[in-house]
Amino acid sequence: MKGAEAPMSNRAMDWLTQAEYDLQHARNSLSMGDHEWACFAAHQAAEKAVKALVRHRGGEGWGHSVTWLLNDLAALLSMPDGVLSAAKRLDKHYIPTRYPNGFDQGTPRDYYTEEDARQAIDDGQTVYAFCRDAIR
Repeated sequence: MKGAEAPMSNRAMDWLTQAEYDLQHARNSLSMGDHEWACFAAHQAAEKAVKALVRHRGGEGWGHSVTWLLNDLAALLSMPDGVLSAAKRLDKHYIPTRYPNGFDQGTPRDYYTEEDARQAIDDGQTVYAFCRDAIR
C-alpha cells in the first residue's frame, strides 16, 4: 500500500485497550473490597500493556512476567527505573492472588490488603502509561 498506512494487523491497540479495561476492573475490585482480585487485575493490565508494546514493535511477547517482557524491550527502548520496579512488584501477584496453595494456610483473600491493592493499581497504571506513551 504505497502512500497509505497499512492496517495494524498485529492488534497492538486491542491489547492496549484491554489493558485499560483491566485497570478499571482492578479499581472496581478495590471498591468492592476484593483486594486480591484488584492486585491480579492490575498485573493483567500491565502484562497486556507490555504485550501491546511488544506487538507494536513487531514481536510476540510470550509469558506472564511483566518484568521479563520489559527486560526484552530494554534493549530497544529507554526503560525508566520506576517502570521496572512496578513490574517486579506486580509479578508477585500473578499466582498467589488466585490460589490457596500460594500460602501455608487460608485463602488469598486473607492476605491481601487495601494498601496492597492501591499499590498494585498504581504500579499497573505506571506500566500502562509507559507502554501507551511508547506506542503513541
